[in-house]
Amino acid sequence: MRALGIDLGERRIGVALSSGSVASPIETVQRSANHAIDHRNLLAIAAEWEVDTLVVGLPLSLDGSEGPAAVLVRSEIAELVAATSIPVVPYDERLTTVTATRLLQEGAVPGRSQRQMVDQVAAAVMLQAWLDGLANQSDS
Repeated sequence: MRALGIDLGERRIGVALSSGSVASPIETVQRSANHAIDHRNLLAIAAEWEVDTLVVGLPLSLDGSEGPAAVLVRSEIAELVAATSIPVVPYDERLTTVTATRLLQEGAVPGRSQRQMVDQVAAAVMLQAWLDGLANQSDS
């Protein structure tokens, strides 16, 4: 299964790719002023990599509730669903940016480079969690 992990941020969109059971960061897309343009860019990436699932990070609150950010992402998910025949799956992305920042710091990535990479690494962390969840379900 090839899946594209998408971390929809206010300024940037992190993108990760799975090839089987491992997720890897591939790109950070700068946000435009228009979600439709952003979505076309994401769908072009999905077509380039021939993915069969889009996994979009849902920014839940620590208690699991949906706050204003999650409502905005759900709206974008609905727009993506309308724009493609590829299945779009929301997935809990709690603490992925924190984890991504820590991974980059542990890897001694300089601060400026961290800012450029954190969104795509967060997308990879989220996508890997989704993949691991699928693997655990199939093991049961």
